[in-house]
Amino acid sequence: MGSSGCTGRTVPIFVMVGTQEIDAALASAEAAVRRGESLAGTGFWSAVGEVKRRPELVDTYANRIAAIDSAAFADWALLRVPLAVGTSLMALATFVGVALIGVAYFIGSELGKVIVFYLGLGVLLVSTHGLAHLVVGRLVGIRFTNWFIGTIQRPQPGVKVEYASYLRTEAEARAWMHASGAIFTKIVPFLLVGAGLAANLPTWAVWGLVVVGAVTIATDILWSTGASDWSRFSRERAIAQESSSERGIEPSR
Repeated sequence: MGSSGCTGRTVPIFVMVGTQEIDAALASAEAAVRRGESLAGTGFWSAVGEVKRRPELVDTYANRIAAIDSAAFADWALLRVPLAVGTSLMALATFVGVALIGVAYFIGSELGKVIVFYLGLGVLLVSTHGLAHLVVGRLVGIRFTNWFIGTIQRPQPGVKVEYASYLRTEAEARAWMHASGAIFTKIVPFLLVGAGLAANLPTWAVWGLVVVGAVTIATDILWSTGASDWSRFSRERAIAQESSSERGIEPSR
């Protein structure tokens, strides 16, 4: 996913009556991954949701959940690369994107200038999304294991969380880690308006940056809140607010 790389789907969360049901779901999931099957129908993600809402269970189950998640991810991802290699490639891509925008300053052809500038924009939108997840995640204590491409249908590179550290991180922090990639990619086109003006892009091309930013925001509002990063953000925020309510703490706004 062009996101934080959690392999779980967003599922309805319900309250389990005890740890026996969690153990049974995890055992079913372990059997499924041993057979090379998906986690669908095992109750795994519902069990994970229960552990998230009951922090006292995290130390008991975090490593076991992480092992299942890692095995399922290995079967699901189309392509995986080591974290250091992927991070280096994304950092290099970011440099290339910035360099292309810089080169556009010196191109005499108006059309050529626009093409190179927007090519740099496209590279930055791809490369910085996962890097934002990585930076924010590490700041809040989440570790990562790989960069990956999930499917041919969704080829944007993503970065995979290490699920034990993910579970041990506060839900509010997990939520903002999920949101960070989407937020940063929405900001990038607006940040480049000044660069477009300095590069003497034609007026329509400068306004095009604003349109790109506005369209990405609109698509998130219309389609992405029920899937991908924003659904995970909402899921973790709901858990954080539930936990705050139970402790009598006013949730952050």
